[in-house]
Amino acid sequence: MLELKKICKRYGEVEALHDFSLQMENGLYGFLGENGAGKSTLIKILSCNLLQDSGQVLVEGEDIRTMGERYRGMVGYLPQESVGYQNMRIREFMEYMAVLKGMDVGSVGVQCEITEIMEKVHLAAHTRKRFSELSGGMKRRLLFAQAVLGKPSVLILDEPTAGLDPNERIAMRNMIAEEAIDKTVILATHIISDVECVADQIMIMKSGEMIGCESPEDWLSKARGHVYEIVCHQKNMKKIGQKYRISQIRQGQDGIYLRVVSDQRIEELEYQEVMPSLDDVYLLFASDRASYTEE
Repeated sequence: MLELKKICKRYGEVEALHDFSLQMENGLYGFLGENGAGKSTLIKILSCNLLQDSGQVLVEGEDIRTMGERYRGMVGYLPQESVGYQNMRIREFMEYMAVLKGMDVGSVGVQCEITEIMEKVHLAAHTRKRFSELSGGMKRRLLFAQAVLGKPSVLILDEPTAGLDPNERIAMRNMIAEEAIDKTVILATHIISDVECVADQIMIMKSGEMIGCESPEDWLSKARGHVYEIVCHQKNMKKIGQKYRISQIRQGQDGIYLRVVSDQRIEELEYQEVMPSLDDVYLLFASDRASYTEE
């Protein structure tokens, strides 16, 4: 079990994380939140790239700061940025990462694992290519490959599908879901559909604090009774957008249909309650911003 206990982190006068606590078992945890919610800070702390000001990160009750190399050996990390040595070939990059992880890169077992992972991420035919020659999607797949190298028990993925086309995104989501069967996978993303498809638990953050950590089904249940569809004329859109958060706009034969999220009683004449989506959940619990503005 991976446990965060009362984690706090400040950058000058800004408190990025405040008394953040969460327990995670095996499974896939999707982290959602606006820019500035604290996701990146939390990811950096979990991946040992940043030290918290107070609080603890525990693995089976042991502080990761005392575990040192043992904890880092348990973690696979895919950063948000596509980092890599531009002139290094794909196979060389994987062998280099294996060395950094303390693996015996000369052993048959490690070489076989690298080959298997290359096939899994559909890069087996490109192992002689240099990092600089790869497309954005190939770079993301390669960084995913190095993250799962060594069979880590904790996998931290920061925007893993960024820059992928639809087919690559689906393939990546399937690979992530497969990894979550026997390990703790943390997926930080702005793409709600990625979380909706694969997450066992969704953790929503806001202003450095956790709003909640629930299954997708439980979040949707909490949002029921707060999502409506309003039929209006275009001239009324601005007024409605000032009163409610709009998650979708579509043109219909009898007017414009606005899907709105509200914790207030709906006052419009033509409306009906609709089943919520995770986009609606996000707007209801995590966003303070008006969802419709007029230039």
